[in-house]
Amino acid sequence: MNRFAELLDRLVLTPSRNGKLTLLTDYFRSVEDPDRGLALAAITGDLNIAAVKPAMLRGLVSERMDPVLFGYSYDYVGDLAETVSLVWPQSPGHIPNREPTLGEVVGKLQSASRSDGPKVLAGLLDSAGVSARFAIIKLVTGGLRIGVSARLAKQALADFGKVDVAEIEELWHGLSPPYTALFAWLEGKAEKPQSTAMALFKPVMLSNPVGDGDLDKLDPADYAAEWKWDGIRVQAAAEGGSRRLYSRTGDDVSGAFPDLADAMHFSAVLDGELLVGDPRETTGTFSDLQQRLNRKTVTAKMQQQYPAFMRCYDLLQIGDEDLRALPFRERRGRLETFVQTLDPSRFDLSPFVQFEDWQALEDLRRAPPHPVIEGVMLKRWDSPYVAGRPKGPWFKWKRDPHTVDAVLMYAQRGHGKRSSFYSDYTFGVWSGGEGEEELVPVGKAYFGFTDEELKQIDKYVRDNTIERFGPVRSVRADRDNGLVLEVAFEGLNRSTRHKSGVAMRFPRISRLRWDKPANEADRIETLRALLDR
Repeated sequence: MNRFAELLDRLVLTPSRNGKLTLLTDYFRSVEDPDRGLALAAITGDLNIAAVKPAMLRGLVSERMDPVLFGYSYDYVGDLAETVSLVWPQSPGHIPNREPTLGEVVGKLQSASRSDGPKVLAGLLDSAGVSARFAIIKLVTGGLRIGVSARLAKQALADFGKVDVAEIEELWHGLSPPYTALFAWLEGKAEKPQSTAMALFKPVMLSNPVGDGDLDKLDPADYAAEWKWDGIRVQAAAEGGSRRLYSRTGDDVSGAFPDLADAMHFSAVLDGELLVGDPRETTGTFSDLQQRLNRKTVTAKMQQQYPAFMRCYDLLQIGDEDLRALPFRERRGRLETFVQTLDPSRFDLSPFVQFEDWQALEDLRRAPPHPVIEGVMLKRWDSPYVAGRPKGPWFKWKRDPHTVDAVLMYAQRGHGKRSSFYSDYTFGVWSGGEGEEELVPVGKAYFGFTDEELKQIDKYVRDNTIERFGPVRSVRADRDNGLVLEVAFEGLNRSTRHKSGVAMRFPRISRLRWDKPANEADRIETLRALLDR
């Protein structure tokens, strides 16, 4: 268990991608089965411990420590697992036994009933040291927050076994923890696992942003252009009666979109964009789509109000025929024919954008015909469908982001390595008539600034705090005082949940305006005018 705890600690403190990959591959190489497979499952979010829930932790701690003192401790530390592992009292006269393995800990937690869960968890925490307690709590809460995505973990597996990450991704949904057969193959001790699962994920092909001078080197005749729709990239795979809808990272999201999954009466794999509405009439905004995202259950009313459909970009497989090696022009022709056989209320074809030269396409990019379009895509006519992000075949040319000058209003501590800093910021713009002006929140951002700028903002927050609400600090912000942030964002949506009536799409801090007085920040009318346009 200590090896897993040490891995988590080092991953949190290692900022570089290559450093994290090295830590993971070293762990896979030095740790035996089933511990390494269970660690992998925990990192990728595939480890299920049903009998113990995070809320139980607070109940257990409240039995052993004054709740107010724990609240202050949690506020100071900023991370639940770290706080509990530090304040958990050691049993009087306790003599540590042999450190349990990760497999033993997971086995006890998974075999516990819902009623026995708290007792089992308390026993494990009593018998563990601080580091092991931290790791056990991370397993229970399910949110590791160590800066490692499922994709990065799969890349570490590929590096460990010296195979292409696409091979890992194609196998992934046919495997289950602790992945013993997978590790045996990667170590050269067994043949590659043969998955019997149906409708498996195909690693997606990604695009590169258009950079300065990129288009000067390209011939417009070599590329097709499509609108870039503001939804989420998905893959619809149906085979042998199995129907699965995957996100671009390979997560199965079928449960959140049963209406679309039920319409997959085919044997094929489609690549496209998930949107809401009826493709024959209207296309909803990303805000509408968010009503359906990350839900375990979706009511019939929700499905009726925000029906899901797929705007198809590509055809990767039809029947048993894998089309990915074919050029895009040929795949597109097959797709055009195939889409005609599908339910038109659930599937349609992404249209091409006609253009003569790059200047004409730029004019269209700057003024797209629909508010749910966020730019254009460029795809070489002769490009095969290749997993990853190869340079050259596909480009994305997004609209220029909008910017607004807003005033910092609230700050909250971050998580992980940012738990000691106030790094999550709520900002607002001015509203109301002269003499009655007030700041109304319009967004929240936690990235876009450098480490040095984070330290500067953190000091500003501490020096200008006027109120505290648990982990949140209210910062001095009025006509004469305040830190102005230049905020970049992709778009706006109307919102009934916010006092301002607007919600930002992908806000991030683009610049700190130490030079600008707070009373010169933007007004809500600026955002509403943009929303109306």
